[in-house]
Amino acid sequence: MVSIRATTETMGRTYRHAQRYRQIIGVLLRHGYYDVLKNLKLDQVLEGGLKRFKKTPDFQRLSRAERFRLVLEELGPTFIKAGQLLSTRPDLLPVDVLKELARLQDDVPSFPFEQVRGIVEEELGRPLEELFESFEEEPLAAASIGQVHRARTVEGREVVVKVQRPGLRRTIEVDLEIMLNLAQLVERRVDGWEVHRPTRVVEELGVSLEKELDYRLEAANQDRFSELLARDPRVRVPRVHRQATTRAVLTMEFVSGVKASNLPGLERFGVDPQRIADLAAELTMAQLFEQGFFHGDPHPGNLIVQPDGTLCYLDFGMVGRLDRANRESFADLLAGIVRRNPKVMVDALLELCDHREEIDRRSLERELGDFADRHFFQPLKNLSLGAVLQELLEVASRHQLRIPADLFLTIKALANIEGLCRNLDPDFEISEHAAPFLRRIQMERFFPQRWAGDLLDSSTTLLGLLRDLPGELRSTLSQIRRGRAKMAFEVVGMEPMLSTLDRVSNRLAFAIVLASLVIGSSLIVLAGLPPLWHDIPLIGLAGFVVAAVMAFWLLVSILKHGRM
Repeated sequence: MVSIRATTETMGRTYRHAQRYRQIIGVLLRHGYYDVLKNLKLDQVLEGGLKRFKKTPDFQRLSRAERFRLVLEELGPTFIKAGQLLSTRPDLLPVDVLKELARLQDDVPSFPFEQVRGIVEEELGRPLEELFESFEEEPLAAASIGQVHRARTVEGREVVVKVQRPGLRRTIEVDLEIMLNLAQLVERRVDGWEVHRPTRVVEELGVSLEKELDYRLEAANQDRFSELLARDPRVRVPRVHRQATTRAVLTMEFVSGVKASNLPGLERFGVDPQRIADLAAELTMAQLFEQGFFHGDPHPGNLIVQPDGTLCYLDFGMVGRLDRANRESFADLLAGIVRRNPKVMVDALLELCDHREEIDRRSLERELGDFADRHFFQPLKNLSLGAVLQELLEVASRHQLRIPADLFLTIKALANIEGLCRNLDPDFEISEHAAPFLRRIQMERFFPQRWAGDLLDSSTTLLGLLRDLPGELRSTLSQIRRGRAKMAFEVVGMEPMLSTLDRVSNRLAFAIVLASLVIGSSLIVLAGLPPLWHDIPLIGLAGFVVAAVMAFWLLVSILKHGRM
């Protein structure tokens, strides 16, 4: 019974994969990505259908970057989230594609209220009427992961309930398996991409989606923000209703107000936009440089201003973390930008980024000097820090520096806040708000208690290393003595040659089979073995027909690849 069930599940998974593969390939073809499938050598598997689609393009008016964004939006939540992750990777994609991915929309039609009811009741274990005094059937908003409904608890509290889409986890699992297969094809078949390790990008996406699919993690982030900001009366975080929150349902306090970017709404409340800009910037700098825990997506829709002028944060599904070392290095990077000092910028970048090979520091400094000449000889108020940081990361990626995900998220958060604040206050300068925090974090390095703490940590680490060293050395020597120590070598760049050898060997085998078929058929004809047709053996005649078809197929394959 177990084996039958396992076989059934495997067949079901294979069928779902086949259906989804067909859908993905169809979307790629509709948007003119035949060349991608060809580079992955999928055109050899689906040759006829691919050519038919290629001849009917309807995408001439759109750029390739725009079509890529449309492909991801059409393929659904997994691919949208993949695009959002890729939008923070200038080491993988060109600038025009990154800008298009930043515009990804995940607004989708809402799912029926009966499904909402079923999910809420299954997750919370009670009928909807016992949980809520009222529950609005029409959602406030719908996105690719879930949708939000307004409700009132039986205790009379106004709340909003976020409900995850039905069947979403299964769809994402299938999509991730397919994306991992495609990433493996890219690494094997597209020259140069093995360095970027697209399989690792898919693995990072899987971890990110796993967190986003668990609303309990979002609730934990929200509670932590609430605790960090509890003593500041100017800011508010909605309270989570833990008794009505599970993996697929999140219930929180309802907050009324207007978007922080809504100038007419702020004027109606009598709230000074400049004060909101200063407050948003101050809170962001405190999160980045003091707390090391920050809101990763502070766009205007996630910042609400209440009638009394209180700023309220929403949606804590995306948060970032910076440890002390990264906070200090990022502060050095900003200080280098503000002071127009390329050497400081290089030092900070090398501290922040990973790099496998030795970096040509002189070349990097020279390019950052040109970068400084382009941007820094103008008033700071005319300088967009977010845009400068984005371009700086493009320079880093050209020098094979791998930028950590949290650093991308930091720059994205800064760019969002800067854009919001300049919309509220045209004279806003983010460097003025960053300067006190930068000075403070740099001065902390010289505090005696900081030195004492660092010395204690280093001493503890060194003592642990000295304690473990004899055992590790003994283990290594023992493995060498027993012949268990091994060295591994990896030859890079052999894939094109191996692919060519594989194709040549296949053709040789094909030709041998063809020749054997011709010789065998000739012998049968000469022997005159029955059954006969017009004194010609039918078996031999059939062999000649099959051989002719095979010879024509082999010739077409050779001509198609342009080599005899």
